[in-house]
Amino acid sequence: MQTLRDGLREWQRDAAQWVASTCPRLVLEQVGEVVHVGDGIATVRGLPDVRSDELMYLGDGVPALAWHLEEDIGCVLLGDPARLCAGNPARGSGRVASVPVGETLLGRVVSPLGEPLDGAGPLHTEQWLPIERPAPGILDRALVTEPLYTGITVVDATIPLGRGQRELIIGDRKTGKTAIAIDTIIRQRDNDVICVYASVGQKASTVNQVLDELRTRAQFDRCLVVVGAADAAPGAQWLTPYAACTMAEWFRDRGRHCLLVIDDLTRHAALYRELSLLLRSPPGREAYPGDVFYMHARLLERAARLAPERGGGSLTVLAVAETQAGNLTAYIPTNLVSITDGQIYLEPQLFNAGQKPAVNVGKSVSRVGGKTQPPALRGLAESLRLDYAQFVELEAFTHFGTVMDDRTRQTLEHGRRVRAVFTQPRGDPLSLSEEVILLVALSEGVLDEVPLDRIERVKRALRQCVLADCGAIVARIDATARLSDEDRRTLAALARSIAAEG
Repeated sequence: MQTLRDGLREWQRDAAQWVASTCPRLVLEQVGEVVHVGDGIATVRGLPDVRSDELMYLGDGVPALAWHLEEDIGCVLLGDPARLCAGNPARGSGRVASVPVGETLLGRVVSPLGEPLDGAGPLHTEQWLPIERPAPGILDRALVTEPLYTGITVVDATIPLGRGQRELIIGDRKTGKTAIAIDTIIRQRDNDVICVYASVGQKASTVNQVLDELRTRAQFDRCLVVVGAADAAPGAQWLTPYAACTMAEWFRDRGRHCLLVIDDLTRHAALYRELSLLLRSPPGREAYPGDVFYMHARLLERAARLAPERGGGSLTVLAVAETQAGNLTAYIPTNLVSITDGQIYLEPQLFNAGQKPAVNVGKSVSRVGGKTQPPALRGLAESLRLDYAQFVELEAFTHFGTVMDDRTRQTLEHGRRVRAVFTQPRGDPLSLSEEVILLVALSEGVLDEVPLDRIERVKRALRQCVLADCGAIVARIDATARLSDEDRRTLAALARSIAAEG
């Protein structure tokens, strides 16, 4: 009898499995309809339960983002609009737009949706995070006290940056804004900073040039590139900075240090204006929607240095913005200057005169980075900013052909040496010790006796000789970020001997 019961149970179990595998199951699903498609946006009807920023799939799987939640839902397309037409089905995914995060992203090139673009195979990651995340609260933040070296002498000496800062790189088109950001990424190859580069709407040739430079000169296995290409949907381009920020925050929240470069926010604001006008949002100043300030503020506020109890990680943002004819008072530049902790302003006149990087020291500022500047640089650059500003004014005044006394002539000659030290080729960021030896030679007046046409040769000789003959001093400076009086005298004597040889 027991055997009969066991056989009956086994038969019932097999029958249940057969029914489950062969009989159809009913699944309740809301399906809407696309009523309009055009210029990167779509209008959907019949999905009352869709949430704001929910990822939707239209037609045969074209992704879209729900923006305007009215009777008809205004969507921003993240895929090819040519695959859609009015009457196509529309479905909600039930989740907000998210991107993959994790260690496996390092050394990769991805789209704003986390799709690989480098042909290196699929991404193997299990964790996804929303692209829109709240910024850390006041109690979760710590003071910005650690320096972030750019390797660019004029920046590290006069506009120092700190880990957790938001700095704006601003200037006209083709003045070297991206070059400063890329050099800063290259400089991080010798430390623990992870670098994320977000390209917003740039053409393929520009992106490829940046990728080649990062692969050859930076530590690319600690870099991540997020590309919203110029030929991608406007919505995907607009999503790029938020997706890159979420990917960078994953490292920050685990106690690590990350640098995010956004190139650039002017194009990002133009995309937002385009999409908002297409979705019939009320236009404001210069046709931008009224919340364009909030759009950038909620992105840049996510940069922070976390408190020790939150892991002590940091996210530093270098945001690039473009001006027209040097107009810093335009709408978007003004907004970004007020959001960030300072700006590095690149002047076209300096660039055209051959000074590269073309940083206008007088109009550039770092509001919190001064507290992070290492003592080795702070002691050498205390009066450098003021001296250089005075030189610029004097030089402009002497163009009128006035008669100069010896003191004015000496000030001008010293200022020209300062400008020569600040001039630096692209792709060659300096270490802290290399910047220190150049500033020592400058502050001690060693370079004042060197003709201008030989300054570059002396600079190269200084860097080579210090690395070869003063290894112990270099190691101490790089390790402690301090310069003792004895080391300063040694470096000054070495600089004098090199300058004398010419």
